[in-house]
Amino acid sequence: RQARSLRRADDGVWRARLGEAAVSWHGASQAEIQRDTDGGHPLGMTLELAEGERHDLVLVMSLDADRGSTLAADRAWSSTEAAWRDRLPDLQSTVAPRDARHAYAVLSGLTGARGGMVAAATMSLPERARQGRSYDYRYVWIRDQCLAGQAVAKAGPYPLLDAAVRFVADRVLADGSRMVPAYTVDGSPVPGERNLGLPGYPGGTDVAGNWVNQQFQLDAFGEALLLFAAAAEHDHLDADGWRAAEAAIAAIEERWHEPDAGIWELEPDNWTHSRLICVAGLRAIATHQPSERSAPWVALADVIAAQTGADSLHCTGRWQRSPDDPRVDASLLLPVIRGAIRPDDPRSLATLLAVEDELTDDGYCYRFRPDERPLGEAEGAFLLCGFLMALAYVQQGDQVRAARWFERTRAASGPSGLMSEEFDVAQRQLRGNLPQSFVHALLLQCAVTQQDGT
Repeated sequence: RQARSLRRADDGVWRARLGEAAVSWHGASQAEIQRDTDGGHPLGMTLELAEGERHDLVLVMSLDADRGSTLAADRAWSSTEAAWRDRLPDLQSTVAPRDARHAYAVLSGLTGARGGMVAAATMSLPERARQGRSYDYRYVWIRDQCLAGQAVAKAGPYPLLDAAVRFVADRVLADGSRMVPAYTVDGSPVPGERNLGLPGYPGGTDVAGNWVNQQFQLDAFGEALLLFAAAAEHDHLDADGWRAAEAAIAAIEERWHEPDAGIWELEPDNWTHSRLICVAGLRAIATHQPSERSAPWVALADVIAAQTGADSLHCTGRWQRSPDDPRVDASLLLPVIRGAIRPDDPRSLATLLAVEDELTDDGYCYRFRPDERPLGEAEGAFLLCGFLMALAYVQQGDQVRAARWFERTRAASGPSGLMSEEFDVAQRQLRGNLPQSFVHALLLQCAVTQQDGT
C-alpha cells in the first residue's frame, strides 16, 4: 500500500499516512522524494559516516498521529537499555553468562502480559522445503512453558518462573484432566488450521492456527508437576499452585492408561516418555509434602513406572518408544534427567548409549529415526535433543562430553543468536520457526547445570 500525504515537516521529520496508520521517519532530513517507474514516491538519501560515528534512523508507525512527533533517539535507546537491564538477571554464575542472558531475554520477549510464553514468534517457516511441514507456533504450549519455567528455576526464582507457574496453574485449574496441549496467550482455545491466501515463505505454506487443539498429551501433566515442584523448591508455589498440582495428579491418575500424542505430537500411542515424565513429576512434587499426604502420589508413580518397565523395555535393556515401537528416542533421556529413573540404573545407561550410537552424527542429535534413510535426510537435527545430551552427561559426571554437546549445539544459531527447532547439518541452516522457546530454555539450563554440576 502506498503512503499518502508524504511531506517533510519543518523539524526535518518525514510524515505520511498509510491506511489508518500515521508514519514518521526521523533522522532523514536530507532525504528526497524519488520518482520510480511504478508511480510511487520512495525516499532516497546518501549517508556518509566517519569511522566510529553513529546516526539513528527511526521509523515510527502508530494509529496516534502525535506519537513519535517529539521522539529523541538517544533517550529511547537509553530507556530501552535500562529496561532490559532491569528485566534480565545477571546469570554470571553460569558457564556461558552472555548466552544464558540472551536465552532469558528471548524467553522474556516471547512471554505475554498474562504469563503465557509462545512456542515461537513466527509461523509457516518450513522445517523442510516442499514437505508440507509448515506450522503456526505462535501459541503457548504447556510443555514448552514448563520446560522454560524449570530452566529458569535452576538459575533462581526469577519472574519468568512465576509467570510460567501462574499461566500453567490457571489452565490446569480451569480444564483439569481435559487440559489441551496449547492455548493462546490469553488462555483461549487455539484456532484450527486455515489458509490465509498469502504467498508464504519459499517452500512453506500459509497456514495459521494449529491442529494441536485436538490432541491429548499426557506428559503435559507430568511437566506441570515438575514446574510446580521447581517453584516449591524456591517457596514460590502458592495455594492456587498447590490446588493445580493436586488437579494435575488427579488427571494423571485418571488418564495415564490412555494413548496420547506425546512430546512429538504423533499418532496416539502409550508413549514411554509421556508415562515416565508423569513418574518424574509425581515423585518431584511428593518431596514437598509430608509423607502421609504424598504417599498415594509416590504409589501411583511406582505403579506407572512398573507398568512401563514391563511393556516398554527393549530386549537390549534400554527404553523403547512405546510397547509397540522398539526404536530408541532422544526424548527418553529427559525422564532420567528429571528423576523418574536413577541415572545409574542400567536402563538409563543403556538408553543414553543407544541414543548416542543410533541418533547422533557430526556432533548433533536427532530425535528418532522416522525411516531407513540416513540421519539428516528425513529431518534436521533437533537442537533440544543436543542439549538433552549435554544434561545427561552432566548427570553422569562426564563434564567433558557434556561441554562438547553444549558447545556444538549452542553454535547452531544465526548471527542474532536465535535458535530454531531444527538444524540442517549438511547445509548449516536453521529449519522451522524461530526463536524456538524450548531450545533457548534448555540452553539456559545447560549453562547453569554445567557450572554447578547438577
